[in-house]
Amino acid sequence: MNPTLLILAAGMGSRFGGLKQLEPIGPHGETILDYSIYDGLRAGFARAVFIIRQEMEEPFREKIAARFQDRIVVDCVVQDLDKLPAGFVPPAGRTKPWGTAHAVLMAANAIHEPFAVINADDFYGAGSYRLLAEHLLSGTQDYAMAGFILRNTLSDFGAVARGLCRVDKENYLQGVVELARIERDGRHAKNTSAEGRIARLTGDELVSMNMWAFTPRIFADLQQEFERFLQRHGSDLQAECYLPNTIDALIQGRKTQVKVLPTSDPWFGVTYREDRAQVVDSILRLIESGAYPMRLWS
Repeated sequence: MNPTLLILAAGMGSRFGGLKQLEPIGPHGETILDYSIYDGLRAGFARAVFIIRQEMEEPFREKIAARFQDRIVVDCVVQDLDKLPAGFVPPAGRTKPWGTAHAVLMAANAIHEPFAVINADDFYGAGSYRLLAEHLLSGTQDYAMAGFILRNTLSDFGAVARGLCRVDKENYLQGVVELARIERDGRHAKNTSAEGRIARLTGDELVSMNMWAFTPRIFADLQQEFERFLQRHGSDLQAECYLPNTIDALIQGRKTQVKVLPTSDPWFGVTYREDRAQVVDSILRLIESGAYPMRLWS
């Protein structure tokens, strides 16, 4: 059975200043999603499931999902703030999505085959999709993660959140620490904690960019971890249950193994409005190199 792409497209885009999932960055109006679907199809993915917010469902279906329906099976799942485990209710005033772990959990009733998770606004590179597809088609029960070099994932225009990874000698993930404010520091990098403490980084660290490979058994574990998160942070209007942190908890509890698949592919995204020009230039350079056609969907 060919694997599915689960695409997280419910982010608020507050730092970008708009609905970045619909932002054109290709020479003929292509979005990063267009390139993700194109690379996914070439790698062997046969279905795309989008996680979206209720208020963006209509424009998303009309402007994004419709263009793929003749090329790949498309489904949309709404990340509903009120869709919580029994006994939990969202606090009054909560408008922020519950985070990427909750977003993946929303697909539990829609996905019954091996699948990869990606962000809608991240460009990962064709080779990264091939790595995950090969892993999923191998029949292994191990999960996997595409590993990117921190320096290659930073923005020139502000701080970003990244999952810092530790791996063993066999490239199995040993832990993930979510750092929320990483920025360039010359040729290196630094992270500033919520308390203002600065941690210096080399820039060579391996990071998670939320590009994962899972089997459907992940959903039961996500449910348990999300319930623990709600017990601790459910009344916090801003707290999010991050997928890297959740996977880290599963690893520390010896509930799973995650193989890290290092990739040398370029990564870029549109965290900030100012990032867009660099993304457009990067796409043009890839087209000039022959990696993509000038018109993606000819």
